Amino acid sequence: MRRDGAANREKVLLAAEHVFAEKGAAASTDEIAQRAGVSIATVFRNFATKQDLIEATACRYLEKLTAQALALAEPQDPGKAFASLMRSLAAAGPVKMTLMDLLPPHDDDGQGLSRPVTEAADAFRAALDGALHRAQAAGAARPDVTGDDVSLLLRALAYATDLSEGEALDRAVGIVLDGLGVPR
Repeated sequence: MRRDGAANREKVLLAAEHVFAEKGAAASTDEIAQRAGVSIATVFRNFATKQDLIEATACRYLEKLTAQALALAEPQDPGKAFASLMRSLAAAGPVKMTLMDLLPPHDDDGQGLSRPVTEAADAFRAALDGALHRAQAAGAARPDVTGDDVSLLLRALAYATDLSEGEALDRAVGIVLDGLGVPR
């Protein structure tokens, strides 16, 4: 792909992330094109259908969260890294859940998703599980907590959170971290 084509694709994906987060299923490809500063033809040259665009946006977002989870795990002690990750994922949760809800019907294990989305979701889940296991091994998280528990709590926070509720979200994440036995 040419450099300008790759740059346009990235602009479209970034715009799609924001427009889908704001408007959900009501988001239009015209609005995404306008926000990206490209023509509608450019959008459809990169993504044949709106569903293709949704899937690519979801993959990109999951990949971004996975990279963030892996980066947080490196320099810090496991407990602090897990606490930082939980705060970050709770803040990102509403966008992630909106994107995931726009995908075709699927179960909690990702059955029914396209291969790229399934692979991105699996990589994200592995990064989250890895962070939890490191925190548990360091004695910084309850040993009986599972990745499924953490996922459920993050989904609950995501669905209950308005992006403007910074202070309330921070308190809620603190309560969740206390329940998981993770030092803040």
